[in-house]
Amino acid sequence: MSIQIEHLTDRRPNVSADELLAAFRPSERFGEVSFDTYRPDPQQPSQAEAVQKLRAFAGTVGRAGPGGGFFAKLFGGGSRPAEVRTGIYLDGGFGVGKTHLLASLWHAVPGPKAFGTFVEYTNLVGALTFRKAVDALSTYQLVCIDEFELDDPGDTVLMSRLMRELADAGVRIAATSNTLPGSLGDGRFAAQDFQREIQVLADQFEVVRIDGEDFRHRGLPQSPAPLSGDELERAVEERFAGRVVAADAFAELIDHLSGVHPSRYRKLIEGIDAVVWQDVRTIEQQAVALRFVVLADRLYDKNVPIIASGKPFDEVFTAEMMAGGYQKKYYRAVSRLTALAREGILGDVSTV
Repeated sequence: MSIQIEHLTDRRPNVSADELLAAFRPSERFGEVSFDTYRPDPQQPSQAEAVQKLRAFAGTVGRAGPGGGFFAKLFGGGSRPAEVRTGIYLDGGFGVGKTHLLASLWHAVPGPKAFGTFVEYTNLVGALTFRKAVDALSTYQLVCIDEFELDDPGDTVLMSRLMRELADAGVRIAATSNTLPGSLGDGRFAAQDFQREIQVLADQFEVVRIDGEDFRHRGLPQSPAPLSGDELERAVEERFAGRVVAADAFAELIDHLSGVHPSRYRKLIEGIDAVVWQDVRTIEQQAVALRFVVLADRLYDKNVPIIASGKPFDEVFTAEMMAGGYQKKYYRAVSRLTALAREGILGDVSTV
């Protein structure tokens, strides 16, 4: 069977507002998960406790009325009792099942509802404008934000405003992160200058700690050795006969991403069964690297295998990036790219 070869660099997807919003749902990896399919580690009681708390939270979704101003103490207006929380916040290391639980919550409650990563929400605002994004999300019962993180002052102000307006509309909010709410932004920008906004964000959540082994303590998985040009061609023919493969020179793909809004990356890879990258190189610029992280997340969401030549994925970001303020993003991206590369070459993929 022949292989259908395409090139991501030839794709310039257009995505309507309705298509963008429709994509705010758990990826195929978490399309059918539930609280019952989560397997708590008996050595980590906090995992079972998190399930109980999320089940209880699910029962409250749709009951809270609009108004009241959870963010009133920052922005003025009404007030609510200090003990009331608009949302729930799962704090824990990578690989402890936070996304599984967040997706289970999404599946457990009635719609309309949204599920996306923090970056996808900021990209949504960039694509639709702030007001249109708020108008759309304010009609939802639940907004789930995976991998919540504040990367810069703009994001801090943006998310403060977004969550204020959603809370005032009665929307319940659930989030996951690897950082406690009050520590968001640490190491990335002058977070001390935005402590008021950050603290108000933190005050809106009931924090649920989920303990477990963090992949950062295990080290990154071993990246498969990159293939030579001839090996690349043979591997594609052996592994992906009869399927649609996107083959691109890595440098050209990276340049192409700068002209495609990150909100369109999901559409960019639509219908692709595998990707082949020629001559993977170390990315030197931070803005370019962060765009590539978004692509890596979208590929991982859809479980798209990767076959590549050039540098291994544990060298795709500079040592300074891996040790800097965005290291959590880069470590996650390397881990996910490595898993997809193992799938591409060995047929062996694991979730992180």
